[in-house]
Amino acid sequence: MTGGSIGEERLRETLNVLASQVQPSPDAYRQARADWKRRERRRRLVLATLVTIVFALANIIGLWALNQTQDRPQVIFNGPGQTQVHTPAPAVRP
Repeated sequence: MTGGSIGEERLRETLNVLASQVQPSPDAYRQARADWKRRERRRRLVLATLVTIVFALANIIGLWALNQTQDRPQVIFNGPGQTQVHTPAPAVRP
């Protein structure tokens, strides 16, 4: 064995000893799942709040813009307008 492989073997043994001493918490999965659900609820609440705010702002801006129009009638609707009478073409007989 070379000097590099002896160091790797000692490191491997040390890590195996440390790994064997680790005891997982029995509630680790339940805690992680509860934390994930809490973050998911918070994310959805923030998204719903933002959508509501954007919708409300769009309505407010639209209503404000509609109320800025003038009370006088528009030029395009002044007068009765011109009417054209179309006469049908005479029937052609063979």
